[in-house]
Amino acid sequence: MKSAAFILPACLSCGTAWAQADSASAPVSSQVSLIAQLAQLGGGLLLVVGLIFLIGYLMRRVGPLAPQGGQHIRLLSSLPLGPRDRILLVDVGGKQLLLGASPGRINTLHVFDEPIAEVSAAGTMNSDFAKTLRGLLKREPKS
Repeated sequence: MKSAAFILPACLSCGTAWAQADSASAPVSSQVSLIAQLAQLGGGLLLVVGLIFLIGYLMRRVGPLAPQGGQHIRLLSSLPLGPRDRILLVDVGGKQLLLGASPGRINTLHVFDEPIAEVSAAGTMNSDFAKTLRGLLKREPKS
């Protein structure tokens, strides 16, 4: 064990000396080429990060690209029954339907004569998660 403690620093110092000898014999053009490659890499990285911020800014200004008005089918409520099955309350042209959805199959469970949920209230984001997210996005940074 003690011999390994003496051999390791000796190998490291030999490797350092060998690397310094190689760098001293390397021509100046290879160092310039390395600097040019690093500059190109840094420029590409800045370009990608800049594009990410630009797209984020444009998405915030434009908003969601999906059309919001004039939709005739709305999901009013959803209740998961298991990992892949759920019950959906859907408004289609003023009629509300209770649907059972499972992978590869959707069944109509009931068609309501009178609406049981308000369409306008379901269309807005009233969940706790939505309120929290809106609060976080509008929160001003503390100075």
